[in-house]
This record gives sequence, C-alpha cells and structure tokens, in this order.
Amino acid sequence: MSGNQQRHRQQVVLCDICTEDDRKPARKTCMKCEISMCGQHLQVHLTTPVLLQTHPLTEPMALCSTTKCPQHGKLLEYYCLDDMTCVCVSCAIEDQHRLHNMKTFSTAHKELMEKLPGEQKALGVKTDDENGSLEKWENSEREKLSNSSLRLIEAVTKMRDMSLTSVRTSVSARMGALKTSKSSLQVAQSEKDTFRFLQMYSQVHQDVEEAKAVDLRKGLLPNSDRDKLVQEIRQNGENMMEQAEHFWGSLFTLIDPDQDLLSTGPDLMFEPQVLGSGISLSKDNRRVFYNDWSGECTASLLIVSTQPGSNLQRWQICLSKDFAWTIGLCDKQYGKDLKKGPIFGLCCKNHQLSSVSAYSGSSALITPEAGPGPEKVEVVWNSVASSLSFFRRSGLHRREEIVTIAINNVNYPGLVPFFRLEMENAQSSANSSQIQWKCTCGRDYKEANYYRQQYGSVMNQKNCPCGKILGGRFTEVVCELV
Repeated sequence: MSGNQQRHRQQVVLCDICTEDDRKPARKTCMKCEISMCGQHLQVHLTTPVLLQTHPLTEPMALCSTTKCPQHGKLLEYYCLDDMTCVCVSCAIEDQHRLHNMKTFSTAHKELMEKLPGEQKALGVKTDDENGSLEKWENSEREKLSNSSLRLIEAVTKMRDMSLTSVRTSVSARMGALKTSKSSLQVAQSEKDTFRFLQMYSQVHQDVEEAKAVDLRKGLLPNSDRDKLVQEIRQNGENMMEQAEHFWGSLFTLIDPDQDLLSTGPDLMFEPQVLGSGISLSKDNRRVFYNDWSGECTASLLIVSTQPGSNLQRWQICLSKDFAWTIGLCDKQYGKDLKKGPIFGLCCKNHQLSSVSAYSGSSALITPEAGPGPEKVEVVWNSVASSLSFFRRSGLHRREEIVTIAINNVNYPGLVPFFRLEMENAQSSANSSQIQWKCTCGRDYKEANYYRQQYGSVMNQKNCPCGKILGGRFTEVVCELV
C-alpha cells in the first residue's frame, strides 16, 4: 500500500455505530452525542426534529479533548464572533462571553463564509500578480533610495573636488618652492668660482629660507581666495546636509514609515480652557502667544481635531525654554481644573523633566540634574496598546524617546490631549516695566515707538540719547503645533 493510500485511510473517520467488522465511512459527527455516523445511522438525527434542532452536526471528525471546553469540560457548541473562538454553554451563559455575539456552529459557519468573498476581493488588490508587485515595489523603492543617494554623492563629490583642486594648486606652488631651493643649492655647490658663488649666495639663502617655511600639511594660505572658498564650502555644506537628511529620511520611510511623520496634521488645534490675561492664540488656534503688557502667563488648552479620532494619535509641539509646561492626556470634563481629574503626561519645571501618572500629585523625576528641556516634543497616544510615549525631536529625523507611560483605558475612558503652560519665576509686569524703562543715565521713559523683530518674539525698543538701547515689552510665541 502506498504512503498516500495509508495517509488517506488514516484520515477517514468511520461510523461509531456500525459493527466492528463492517464500519462504513462517517457522513457526519454529532457534537452532542460525541459520535460519528454513516449515512444509514445518521437518519435518526435527520428525521427527529428534537435531535435536528439541539444536536449540532459537523463534518466527520475524530473527537478528542479539543472538542470540549478546557474550563468547564462541556461540549463546544457555540461560536463567539467577538472573540472568534468556540465556547460551551456555560461560557455563553455565565462567563466572559455572556454579553458577546454568540452563534451556533452552522449559523456562524454560514455568516463567516458569506464574509470571505468580500475579504478575498479586498485582499486581491494587494495580492494580484504577487511576483510582479514585489518586483515593482522593489524597483520603486530602489529608485527612491538611488535618487536620494545620488544627490548626496553629487553634493559630497562637488565639495571634495572643489576643496582638493584649490588646495592642490596651493600645495603645488609650495612644492615648487622646495624644488627651486633644491636646484639653487645644487647650482651653488657646483660653482667653483668664488666671486660668482658669493654673488648668487643671497638668492640661494632666500630660496632655502622660503623652503624651510613651507608646510605641506597646511591648507590654503590666508588670502581672499581662501575666504571665498570657505564661504562656498559653507554653502555647499548646507546643501550636502540637506541631501543627507533627505537620504536619511528615505531610509526611515522604508524601514519605519511612522518616522516620516515630520509635522502635526493641519486638523489639530488648541481649544482654550483657561487663558491668563497675558495669553492669546493665533487665528488658526495653532500658536500660543504671551504678551508681557498684560502680565499673567498661565494657560490650559485641549488639543482637538476636526477629523474623526483613531487608535493612534500623534502631535508635535515647539516649546519655549523660559516657561514651565505639562503635555499629555487629561479627563475632558476637568479641562478647566486639571487638579481635580487624572492626568498623564510629561512635565518640565525648573528645567527638570518628570512623568506624571494618574493624578497630578503622582510624578516621577526623569532628569535628576537641571538642564535645558526639549524645544520640540512629539507625543504618540496608542489607545490599543494603552501607551503614551514622548519623544525629543531635533532636526528632520532625530527622534529620542524620553518616557512611555502605560495607561489603563478601562479606568480612564475619557482622556483627551492637553497642554498646560505657566511662566517660571514669574515677576510682576509692573515692576519689570519700571526697571526696563528707566535708563541708567537717569532718564525715565513711559512709552516706546520702535519695534524690533526677533525670532519668536516682537520686542519694543527705544534708543536713549546716551546711546543705551531700552526695551522690555514683548509678545512671544511660547508654543506651537508643528
């Protein structure tokens, strides 16, 4: 008997009612009776209404421990569509599946079979011509990486050739001085006439001294050509770094597409809950300003989206280093008074970072030594994984994890993104303005009519006749969704 025939015979399920000498292949297996039956013995189950309704029949199968519930020891009779698993009657009525969508085996089989063509159609878009699609994908990705790498190589090659060509010309001139001194020495040593030797010695000495001063390890000699070349290298270097960042980003996009998310979606904006008198928002509600004319710098803002929510939320904020802040998740109903509800987030105060969990009184220090806080923070809220992660962002693709906080979604179902701001070591606006608007020469100034634009702020300034520049009133961007 061949191996295939033996395997086929082993797979055939025989009728449990037939006599041992004449056991026929089974047509169905009754999960209730826990027996397999041939066509003849199956008739009782098919013609008896009670048996037909209460005894689930399946394709012939060898009954074993997998047909019984490991928890209750009862027959598996139902299928839980929510958890996609077979359960017994006790699981369906008493335990964790009692509120789930339960079906008999036959009904579940029918419904799931009807669902498969749609799944197959959706999957077919991705799986059609699998080998061709894989080749097309590889060629496309290879072309993207090649374009990025070629631009980087071109930028590097241009800088290299430009530098080598310029320095080579300078080194060649210095080598010429060495050759000239060597030649002068040889001529002087071969000169036998005393008068001619003394006449040429001055030039020989000059050539030798110039040769001694030659240093082939040095680059270009200080002059306008070197200054021009340095400026060109700076400009081309910026282009090279830009191409390097682009190539770096292409690699990240290939390996981890989430790394390519460089900016917060335009659908996100701040929703003010509490605004101090010195705080205002931009028209698009994506930037927060502080104006010291008004004084108080405190704010509590929710971060809301105009689009439907998803299981993975992400946002980035640029922050001022002169302010204390907390960023993370809070209970929406306590947005106006965060101290009353649970918050999870990252806090920066006195230039120290700490993680905040559950209620605002519970925190853990992350940076024991004071130092500059991150200027840009990325927050990723994965509700499926129940994790809230914070990253320090710098440059286009530099991403350093600060901390990840685990959150129990069941205990805290109403969490939303928030941002809280306050000024560190805040001083009275009135006192500060008196100091800032009194010149050291003794003159007092009550108004300013000159404005100087700075990065992130607009500063009022005035020139005193004594020459001192006065100023102090300013409007500053303290945070921004980017």
